[in-house]
Amino acid sequence: MADPRPTTLAVRLDSDGDVLLTGPALRALAAGSRRLDLLASPAGRAAAELLPGVDEVLPLDPPWSGYQPPPVDPDALEGLLHLLRQRAYDLVVVFTSFHQSALPVALLAKWAGVSRVVAASEDYPGSLLDVRVRRMPGGAPDDGGPGAGHEVEATLAVAEAAGFALPAGDEGRLRIRPVPPRVPDLPGPYVVLHPAASVPSRSMPLDHAAAVAAALEDAGWHVVVTGGPGQEEVGRRVTPPLGHDLVGRTSLAELASVLAGAACVVVGNTGPAHLAAAVGTPVVSLFSPVVPAERWAPWGVPHVLLGDQGAACRLSRTRECPVPGHPCIAGVSPREVIDAVRRLTGIPAVPVPAPATAVGGAR
Repeated sequence: MADPRPTTLAVRLDSDGDVLLTGPALRALAAGSRRLDLLASPAGRAAAELLPGVDEVLPLDPPWSGYQPPPVDPDALEGLLHLLRQRAYDLVVVFTSFHQSALPVALLAKWAGVSRVVAASEDYPGSLLDVRVRRMPGGAPDDGGPGAGHEVEATLAVAEAAGFALPAGDEGRLRIRPVPPRVPDLPGPYVVLHPAASVPSRSMPLDHAAAVAAALEDAGWHVVVTGGPGQEEVGRRVTPPLGHDLVGRTSLAELASVLAGAACVVVGNTGPAHLAAAVGTPVVSLFSPVVPAERWAPWGVPHVLLGDQGAACRLSRTRECPVPGHPCIAGVSPREVIDAVRRLTGIPAVPVPAPATAVGGAR
C-alpha cells in the first residue's frame, strides 16, 4: 500500500536563531510527511543541519531576504526551479518572519508544479498560496509587537494550518541532534558569556561585557567567552584573566556542546540564546528591545530577561543603536547579571583556581 503522507519541503531563509525557533514546527511536518527537506540560506544552514526530523538541507542564497542579499542570479533561481520540478514535492510550507514575504518562494513552487503551498502572508497572494495564514487575531497586520505571540507559536500555527501537529509527547521545546563532547575540556561549573550579535543594536558594548565577565570571575565563576568567526576582538577584550577565550574557535555544533556543559549562558537576543535553549541550558538574556521580547525571548528553558524594554529604541528594528551609549543593555549592572545567574543555577560560586597550564585557549 502506498504511503499517503506527502513529501514536504519546508522553507526558512533566515539566520541560525530563526531556523532553531522553527524546529518544533519542522518536527510537526516531519511527523506527518514521508520525507521532509528544508530550504535554508547560508546564514541558517549550520543550524538547519542540527535539526532532528529534517532529511536533507538544500541551500539557497535568496536575493529577496537577508541584510546583505546577493544580486538576482537567474541561474541559481533556474536551478531551484529545476530542483523543485525534479523532486516533485506534494507540499511546500514557507516560514518567514513578520517583515518578510513568502511569495517569491510560493511563485517558484507553483511555477514548478507544486500542488499545495502554505505560508503566512499579509500581502495579497493571489493564487500563489493554497492556505494563507494571518498571524494576528481577526486578520490584523502582524507588526511583531505585543499580542503577536512567540515566534515558535507563530511557526507552529503555520504547520497547523497545513494540517500538521506535534506528535504525542513532544512538548514543542527547541531541540537539536546529539552534538559531540565539548572541545576543549572546560573546568566546571562554568558560565558562558556570548557578548556579540549579528547586528550591533543587539550586542553588548565590549567595555560592559568585560565588566560583566570580570564580575562573574570575581564572584567565583569560571567564565567562557564565545563568539563567531570575525569576532576575535571580542574574546581579546572581554575574557577575564582566568577565563577561556573560544571566540571564533568553534563550529555551531561545537558551540552547542560548550553551551550544553554550561551552568548558565549570558547572551543577548541572538542565535546562541536559542541554541542554549535547544540544549536545555538556562539563559540570562540581555535583551535589546529593538525587537519584541514577547516574540524572540528564549523558549522553553528557565531564563531571566534583563534590559530596559521601554527604551527609546523599542520596536525600531534598527541595526545600529540610535541612543548614545546603548543604555538598554549597558544599563544592566554586572551585579544584576550575577544575581540572575545565581537565581537560575542555584549553584554557589566557588573560588576559581589559577590554571597550572594553559588549556584550549585559556588566558
